[in-house]
Amino acid sequence: MKIFLKYLLFCLPHHALTYLIGSFMKSGISKYAINTYARIYGIDMSNVEKPIHEFKNLNEFFKRKIKLHVRPVDRHIDSFVSPADGTVTQTGQIENGTLIQAKGESYTVEGLLNDQEKALGFQNGSFMTIYLSPKDYHRVHAPIDGSITDYSYIPGRLYPVNKLGVNSIKGIFTKNERVATYLNTGSGQVAIVKIGALIVGSVQLAYQQQVERSHKGKPLKKAFKSMIPIDKADEIGHFEFGSTVTLLFEENQISLESSLKAGSTIKMGQTLGYRVKRLERKIN
Repeated sequence: MKIFLKYLLFCLPHHALTYLIGSFMKSGISKYAINTYARIYGIDMSNVEKPIHEFKNLNEFFKRKIKLHVRPVDRHIDSFVSPADGTVTQTGQIENGTLIQAKGESYTVEGLLNDQEKALGFQNGSFMTIYLSPKDYHRVHAPIDGSITDYSYIPGRLYPVNKLGVNSIKGIFTKNERVATYLNTGSGQVAIVKIGALIVGSVQLAYQQQVERSHKGKPLKKAFKSMIPIDKADEIGHFEFGSTVTLLFEENQISLESSLKAGSTIKMGQTLGYRVKRLERKIN
């Protein structure tokens, strides 16, 4: 059965399906499905920025904004916070450039970033992977104060990134389309990798125009001549459906909260950890 599901996922016309479903979600008629969708997934409309009847289509509802005061942000100068609402699927240390996923599966930082030079900076750092389900808030925010130095777009497949997809496709996060944003912070470089999935037709960036898909083209890398300052919890971008975010941190720069394990539900603004230097000052 597992082999059959893996074969089915591999053979699905991911981009064609994404285009067709995305076209429907952007159509006016899809607005009549919003109430049903919100009810099925138990979405709390009291947290949403505008009333449900004001959304023009399903796509607009998926990328809805929330009232930011309902997501208290840890403003401590040395804290890192969650960039999104979602579920932690894996967290831990990067061992010689390798991220260990569930069930012994692994993939490399270089494979994820598609960049050997960038990968070296995270060689023995730490990481956290967060899954955004269809019920979650789909916008991604800065986990700490810093400056955006550059970003890269890596074309790829659009396998579903739910449990079925992750367990069936080896190294799925190095195969799917993704966008990596790099921040220069007081705790070294931080990478925020937004991984696309089935139905996620594009990743939009708040600091740049929409990143267009170019499945037959080459990966895109863009460095900014002047770094873009960004404050903790400022929006970085959003998905047009649920997907996955992976955070990468340099070695010995932060200490992740030990209470956060695979399966932990987190909210944007919630504390993920602290700068190591802050912990040293507390001990001394």
